[in-house]
Amino acid sequence: MRQFYPEIEPYETGMLEVGDGQVIYWEASGNPDGKPAVYLHGGPGGASAPNQRRVFNPEKYRIILFDQRGCGRSTPHASEADADLSVNTTWHLVDDIEKLREHLGIDRWQVFGGSWGSTLALAYAQAHTDRVTELILRGIFTLRPVELDWFYEGGAAAIYPDLWEQFIAPVPEDERGHLIAAYGRLLHDPDRSVRERAGIAWSTWESSTITLLQQPETIARFTEPSYAVAFARIENHFFTNRGWLEPDQLIRGASVLAGIPGVIVQGRYDMCTPPFTAWELHQAWPEADFRMIPDAGHAFDEPGNLDALIEATDRFAG
Repeated sequence: MRQFYPEIEPYETGMLEVGDGQVIYWEASGNPDGKPAVYLHGGPGGASAPNQRRVFNPEKYRIILFDQRGCGRSTPHASEADADLSVNTTWHLVDDIEKLREHLGIDRWQVFGGSWGSTLALAYAQAHTDRVTELILRGIFTLRPVELDWFYEGGAAAIYPDLWEQFIAPVPEDERGHLIAAYGRLLHDPDRSVRERAGIAWSTWESSTITLLQQPETIARFTEPSYAVAFARIENHFFTNRGWLEPDQLIRGASVLAGIPGVIVQGRYDMCTPPFTAWELHQAWPEADFRMIPDAGHAFDEPGNLDALIEATDRFAG
């Protein structure tokens, strides 16, 4: 069973202006002359984290992490009362990835994405197939209504009725027929206390259900008020707009990935992004190696998921 590679620190960091008044944080670690790989974090709005560097062999990879618009160390931060999310869409982020690649002087790179990061990785790879050496995807999510309804409109309540009760608590009873819309109003309420209560409830629901067994440290990180509000606002904004994607766009478009080596890793007990989407992607992109992990949930650092993901990065290290 593979474990994280040892902790490392970036050898270079920077802030890149990407337009629309947005500045994104980026970092590089590992081997400056190694195989380039970019890690696309989840959420949207989840931000980069040190353990994300550790799924790559630091002697063989030039490891690139960045914080997507509005979160982490990127500015302006989505937790700010007047944050403008209109310039934060899937296609803005796809363009940002290209600007970062060009800024770093990278011709082609491995793209690694989990959860929302898998959505963004698929969108980027389908738009820029010539820039992707391999795709490593985990916890597949494509923002289709059936996926959003499962997790945010009541499906997963069948598994987590106690946690669901906490999730719907901030929402007035007469607004519970469409929870994503109701949360959209709460997360932009002029009253900061309303925004924070909604953000923490939203983020508590997600962080409590993304692992097979709850991880208190994950819940604590997600529910820090500034993080929680930015995370919830960005997610809600993307979900309200269905990711600016056509129905089934990323599954239908998977045929263009046929020439790109790939790995799909999916936890059997993933309650956040259930396996049916990963299975449909596997059927549309049969050339990719499909790994159903029998004893894992959604999070990338659960043992079975982590083992499969590091096996993939090791395989492609060259």
